[in-house]
Amino acid sequence: MIPRSLFRLLQCPTCHSQALYVSEDGVTCSSCTNTYGFHPGYLEMMPRATTYDYVSKYVAEEEQLASELDYRDLAPPLLAAGVRNRALVRLLDLNRTDMVLDSGCGTAKFAAWNAARAGLMVGSDPATLFADAAVEQVALVQSDARSLPFADNSFDKAFSIDVLEHFPRDVIDVYLRETARVLRPGGRFLIFSNTREPSPIQPVIDVSRRLGRLFVRLGVYDFEREARRKSDHIKALETWEDVLDAMEQAGLRPVKVVFWNSLFTTFVEHVLMKLGETLLGRPSASTRTSAAASAETSITDGTQREIRARRRFRARLERQGPTYYALFVVTLLMEFDLWRVGLDAERELFPGGREVRVTLSRTAGGLKSSATLSKACLRGLSVSPNRAFVLLHMGI
Repeated sequence: MIPRSLFRLLQCPTCHSQALYVSEDGVTCSSCTNTYGFHPGYLEMMPRATTYDYVSKYVAEEEQLASELDYRDLAPPLLAAGVRNRALVRLLDLNRTDMVLDSGCGTAKFAAWNAARAGLMVGSDPATLFADAAVEQVALVQSDARSLPFADNSFDKAFSIDVLEHFPRDVIDVYLRETARVLRPGGRFLIFSNTREPSPIQPVIDVSRRLGRLFVRLGVYDFEREARRKSDHIKALETWEDVLDAMEQAGLRPVKVVFWNSLFTTFVEHVLMKLGETLLGRPSASTRTSAAASAETSITDGTQREIRARRRFRARLERQGPTYYALFVVTLLMEFDLWRVGLDAERELFPGGREVRVTLSRTAGGLKSSATLSKACLRGLSVSPNRAFVLLHMGI
């Protein structure tokens, strides 16, 4: 959607002027005369006459990815997405007066799930693979995070879910600076990402990975769609020290750190859900006729099976019957990874189990922190540059 309240936040992404006016054609900058057009459900605000060395796969291959991502229909927030969403709600503490930015929103599913909690929820992404629910509920802007089309101090809160691992370090630095710029002093920024560092319990976690690979060798299922989705992961922030350095360079400091050591999560994602997709994704008589279309669009049989299974799951979840409540219980089990490891980290770093908390603020004299965080503390983090940031972190 394109609400009127969005217009007062905008600035030109090309010349950074706030002298904009709205017409039937779109939003026009009086300074550089560029016009940014209205599209069904979103506003296009990409910078003009600008080229970047790095271009996201989701932009370069948007048309090809549209069919295999199956992005238009949203399921309820369950499983790994549910854990992320519950952490987002808890750590950002959204309220109905907040102006909130989902920077690099993708389908904007997290923005759509939480739109009713905010005064205005804005989703920004250079690709336009937006879910239908997001088009209806979220103020969507097609924009590049290296030149956000928003004025300084526009947002109370922002979040970034599964974004940083896609970028090289120079893009990460600009992305974080731009997000910090549009956050008001005292605002909060939640980031979910991961480094290359193994978990302290990695050997135990790897048991589920090995079991998953065994099922792949037996031909039960495959990870083709997941591999395709993650094929552009760079993970330029390899260590916790890299993360801290990137946040400091952007004028951000951690407010709260939360671990997510994926013991149960890995078993669910590599074994339990893949077996469920194999059973639910079997082609019916009506779906077998789509095999030719699948070949024409280069979608593999494994990806087709996963898409069929997820669509059937969504149909069952809409009724909130036994399937919904079973997956909700599994979600809570996966969330235990976050709570259990987080509590262990707090006891290790701060005797007595005190909450790991760092206040982030940007002042004329610079940023000051109330605690020192160690490397072990990274699994989830919040940031704000008088703006604090919260970071939720996973290992490999």
